[in-house]
Formats: sequence, C-alpha cells, structure tokens
Amino acid sequence: MSNNPMLKFVSVEREMPEKRPPDLRARDFDEIYAEYAREKAGEQASRCSQCGVPYCQSHCPLHNNIPDWLRLTAEGRLQEAYEVSQATNTFPEICGRICPQDRLCEGNCVIEQSGHGTVTIGSVEKYITDTAWEQGWVQPGAPTRERAESVGIIGAGPGGLAAADMLRRQGVQVTVYDRYDRAGGLLTYGIPGFKLEKDVVMRRIEQLEAAGVTFRLNCTVGEDIAFSAIRGAHDAVIIATGVYKSRDLKAPGVGAKGVVRALDYLTASNRAMNFGDAVEEFDSGELNAKGRKVVVIGGGDTAMDCVRTAVRQGAESVKCLYRRDRANMPGSQREVANAEEEGVQFEWLTAPKGFQGEDVVSGVVIDKMRLGAPDASGRQSPEVIEGAEYVETADLVIKALGFEPEDLPTLWGEADLPVTRWGTVKAKFGTHETDLDGVYAVGDIVRGASLVVWAIRDGREAAEAILDRLNASQSVAAE
Repeated sequence: MSNNPMLKFVSVEREMPEKRPPDLRARDFDEIYAEYAREKAGEQASRCSQCGVPYCQSHCPLHNNIPDWLRLTAEGRLQEAYEVSQATNTFPEICGRICPQDRLCEGNCVIEQSGHGTVTIGSVEKYITDTAWEQGWVQPGAPTRERAESVGIIGAGPGGLAAADMLRRQGVQVTVYDRYDRAGGLLTYGIPGFKLEKDVVMRRIEQLEAAGVTFRLNCTVGEDIAFSAIRGAHDAVIIATGVYKSRDLKAPGVGAKGVVRALDYLTASNRAMNFGDAVEEFDSGELNAKGRKVVVIGGGDTAMDCVRTAVRQGAESVKCLYRRDRANMPGSQREVANAEEEGVQFEWLTAPKGFQGEDVVSGVVIDKMRLGAPDASGRQSPEVIEGAEYVETADLVIKALGFEPEDLPTLWGEADLPVTRWGTVKAKFGTHETDLDGVYAVGDIVRGASLVVWAIRDGREAAEAILDRLNASQSVAAE
C-alpha cells in the first residue's frame, strides 16, 4: 500500500471550514468561518493532486508555491509550510481571508476540472499562517545589516506595506506616509471585520514597526508635506496611494441627504464597530443603517461589503441593485451567497433613474433593464426597458459604483508625474519605475481598482527593482 499522503481527492470530499449560522453571524462583525482543526487542514491539503503543471500557482498573482505548502501541511510539517507560504507572500493570512480564490487559484484547480471539487487552498493558507502566529513563528523582519539608503512610501495599503517589508528586511531605512490615523489603507478602513478582523491587520503593522519601519500618519501629501520634499529626503519613492475617488452617479435627486458614498459608509462603520472610535456621522445615524430601509447600488465586492455591513448594523431591509444579471456581476459569487443567507435581496437587471425626497431621500426610481449586444469588453450591455420603471422605498442609499484615481499631478503640484488618460500613474511593467527619476508606482494607482493580491505583488516587485538600483549605485561608488 502506498504511503503517499497526497492524491486523496478521490476518497476525500471538498470541505470548507464550518460557517457560522446566518442568524448568529449577522449580529456581529466577527469572521464568519471557523478555523480548521489540524487534522482537517491536513486532510483537505491531502486532496491536492500534485499535478505536473500547477495551474493554481500560475493563476496566483504572487505565484505562491501552493502544491508545496499543501503537501507539507498534509504531512504535518506546518512550520515548513508557513516558511514556504511566506517566501512569496508578505501577508498570507490576509490573502487567505480576502482573496477571491474562486476566481484565482481554486478556480483553476485541476481536480475541480475533473469533477472532484477544488482543494480549499485559501482556508488552508489561512490556517497555516494563523498557526504560525499562535506558535510564535512569525517574527519581525529586522535586518542583519543596516544600510544608509532610505525609501519613502506614499500610502500604507497592501502595496506600500509589502514594499516596506521587503526593503526593511534588507536594511533599507523606510518611511511610510499615509493620510489616515492608522496604517493599512482599505485593509483597515475599507474591508469589514467579518471578512478581515482588524487585529489581523494591526499585528502586521506592529511587526513592521518592530522591524524599524517609520510611519508618518495623518500626513496628506500636498498639504502636510510636499511631494518634492519627500523626493528630496529619500533615495527612492514609491507611490502606493490606491484609488479613493468614488465614481459618482448623475441622476435627479442624487444630492439628497441619505444618499452616501460606499467608502464613507464603510470607513465610519469600521471605525465605530471595529475600533470603537467616536464617529459623529455614525452616532447621528447619517452613516448608520440601524432601523433603515437600505438600497445599495452596485455589483462589485464593495457593494457586497456594504449590504452585509447594513445587515449587521440592524437595517430594517437591505436591497442591492445591479444593472446586469447574476452571472455577469463582477463581485464574488461566494459573497453574494453569503449576503443572501443573511437576508439581503438582490434586484438583478435594475438601475437607478433618480431619487425621491425633498431634502431627505425617500425612494429610488428604478429602471428595469435587459441585456443587449456585447460591449467592447465582450459583456452584454444593459438596456432600459421603456415603461417598466418603479419606485423602491429607501431612506439610506449607498453608492458602490467603484473608484477612480485622484488627480495626483495637481494635488501634489507635480506636473511632470506621468499619468494615463484615466488618471492612473504610468509605470513600467516589472520594475514599476515612472519617468520621474527614482519614483516608482504600485497597486491600484497604476492598475485602477484591483485586488489586494495584485498590490502585494507590485509592492514586492518595486522593492526588488529599488534594491537592484541601490546595489548598482553602491557598486559604481566602490569603483
């Protein structure tokens, strides 16, 4: 009989960690999935087929060595599994929680194609790293040798933090500038606690501080400090600001009180519900769904965060409008299913036409839609069905229509900063260099609104490019 601990996918079925019942999880902001037990994590990891061409790895933006750490987990070698996992990923416990595995690694699992159900890659990744934290295997990346060179990073989101970690491990002096009072970017204030509990993010920030990364918080570039001053203070600069400008909606009545932006709503909730901050807009009810009829406009992951947050705040009802059908929505299908379990109603093929209410919103005028010919991206374009409009009662409307880049050249007084016609910063593929000497750009400010895992990849690549530049400069100086 073979002693191979793998290839169990024929005899062992796919099994996710236990999910808390909807009526219980909808009362708090705790994560909804329980942790695997050691035996269950090993059992699920043993379902990996160890295929010759691991599509899971090739479809992961970080190219994580997934089959390797699955095998090590199946063999009970968890510390080694963690070491392999963190070798390519700065924040594996965060990716294990919030990556859309159904669209990336798990969605390309070979055994899924053969009808056996994908390996639960994300849940095993989360288990490995949570175990590493519990056992004390995760240590600050303090360097063995300090370097004189310094790098300034604008933005304390996942891209900036990933770069800071890699640079600091090599002894580079790193200062991170961020407009908010806590580091983490959308990890801290954008993503709700039921998907990513905030102590998971804060302990990473504490590790970076322990490793010697300096954070300058409540610091808005262009107001509190000039971009030129940051360039002058450092050997290289990384722009990792993300995209925070909300896409707006042009419709009659959109300016009424009670029609709010998704990021404002989520930030207020995270501050009040997860950090215990005093938030005037939350306490007054302006950005609080308690007892209200809520309508969320949008079909992406941010919209899913909003509807599920509103449920937890005690909304009377929560409905989500999306102009296409379920199959064509951009958000995670897993998140849609979770939202439906928690009582959210989805109104597919609907779009807002206007808003009712003199000063305070009282309803949304809605057009019914149908899918017509494909647009430039190949997706079917929604078309209005004439004469089919109706009114949905609402006293809180949340616009979750996506994000755009801010006008950085104007805000920062840096006309030479190269941007595209969409406002994103132009940077070279692979190195992330811009046309400004010593200035790099990573994450959403280059890609447009994207995934956390792509920002982490960009930050790591930019750090490698900067280290190459600094090492080359040292070599020239030594000659």
